[in-house]
Amino acid sequence: MPLPKAELHLHIEGTLEPELAFALAARNGVVLPYADTEELRRAYSFSDLQSFLDLYYALMAVLRTEDDFADLADAYLARAAEQGVRHAEIFFDPQAHTARGVEIAVVVEGLARALERSEERYGISTKLIMCFLRDESAESALATFEAARPHLHRISGVGLDSAEVGNPPAKFREVYELAAAAGLHRVAHAGEEGPAEYVREALDVLGVERIDHGLRSLEDPELVERLAREQIPLTLCPLSNVRLRCLDALTDHPLRRMLDAGLLVTVNSDDPAYFGGYVDDNFTAVRDALGLDDETLRTLAANSFRAAFLDEPRRRELLAEVAAYEFTH
Repeated sequence: MPLPKAELHLHIEGTLEPELAFALAARNGVVLPYADTEELRRAYSFSDLQSFLDLYYALMAVLRTEDDFADLADAYLARAAEQGVRHAEIFFDPQAHTARGVEIAVVVEGLARALERSEERYGISTKLIMCFLRDESAESALATFEAARPHLHRISGVGLDSAEVGNPPAKFREVYELAAAAGLHRVAHAGEEGPAEYVREALDVLGVERIDHGLRSLEDPELVERLAREQIPLTLCPLSNVRLRCLDALTDHPLRRMLDAGLLVTVNSDDPAYFGGYVDDNFTAVRDALGLDDETLRTLAANSFRAAFLDEPRRRELLAEVAAYEFTH
């Protein structure tokens, strides 16, 4: 069994494997512009974030019904269990679906159906985080939040994703204030392609509790000192960083430097169907590329539970599993 861990940076739409995409397309009468799963898989080659997003949004056309979203989430959870995941905080992008005429209730109820049985079926506790698309308007985010109000009992937090450059966190101040007033957790993508200043802005303007990615934080020594002092978690996604050309090679990844600087970093898979690996695949990849020893991997797993939105008894239980884990080689 792989090392127990939490996954805190996972876009459910990014778990759409080619086989499931074709199955849902057939079910819903959607014609995909690919001959077969292998041709589609070959399209999973990207020059930057935008080239990935273009395919990512196009393939969402196969997601139409509650059953589709339930099947998508269930397929991820089955894979996650095999990867040692014991807790998952799952992002979804409602605007990407409502723009296609799929009501937010369909998305939330479908996902919730799978998540509610996850602990019993897979031993994975879950939370659902609603993300706003930062390349859409602030008004669209506000409208999305209001549309989601009847479903907030199923939603634990809000996030911010999609094209980062030119879309600073401050653009979404008002909707984050509404989320805070509603008692929701707040996270945001920052410092992936955007500058370190976006990380600072997400903390100071949006009041986020976690930074998703945060790769470019190291460009600002004062910010690094603050992140270490306040133990603000960063949800790193190593294979994603290479696939989206944020880094030339995994051996260039700053994960070890971040740990050495005292940062609370975690390892996650982001959009695993597109980026070549689920979360334990990311653990294995950074272990091999950066020469991480077993205790460093244990630290990364423990960090994932420290950074999660868990009640304390559950957190202690999961941390004890990490401490008791015996590596085999």
